[in-house]
Amino acid sequence: MARGHSRRYPMRRGPSSPGFTLVELLFGLALVAILCGMSVPLIVRSIDRSRGLVAARYLATRLTLARMQAATWGAAVALRFELMDDGLAFSVYRDGNRNGVLSADIERGVDRQIERPLRLAQQFPRVAIGLAPGAAVPDPLRIGRTTLLTFSPLGTATSGTIYVLGADGTQWGVRVLGATGRTRVLRYVPEEDQWIPAF
Repeated sequence: MARGHSRRYPMRRGPSSPGFTLVELLFGLALVAILCGMSVPLIVRSIDRSRGLVAARYLATRLTLARMQAATWGAAVALRFELMDDGLAFSVYRDGNRNGVLSADIERGVDRQIERPLRLAQQFPRVAIGLAPGAAVPDPLRIGRTTLLTFSPLGTATSGTIYVLGADGTQWGVRVLGATGRTRVLRYVPEEDQWIPAF
């Protein structure tokens, strides 16, 4: 053999060579697909439940804002609930003649609308002011015989509960305490037949 020339032999892969076979890759992909398929329904249920809670908290925050506006302006502020073609909506009114927000004054234009009607589903898909099928409560609005939930400049309010139905069927309640005007968000637990504070 001449100097400077070396013999070249084909390289052989040993048992420790890097890389995956096609079967190993397909098995790994199938395993990932199965795990993803199992977790998607859990994630969707979790999103639906949290959407209902966030909608109930949003409504509670909107009520708190009305309470603060009434105290700041020295005039009653009310949320008026109306049944529309696509569900219950609420709009906000301000007292214009110092006698509280009244339906008759709204019709005459004395108590002015300061926020247009809004349905919860506009911001929280598949969530509404409503009741789950078979609910023991007859009406999603428990604020007496009126459809107005009013906050006075003194911090008091119409007492009652507004029920919110989540996308997953979870029932939420936004309770207003009349003496203080404060709100609380509650969740109904069917297994225990009781309302518990929502955190």
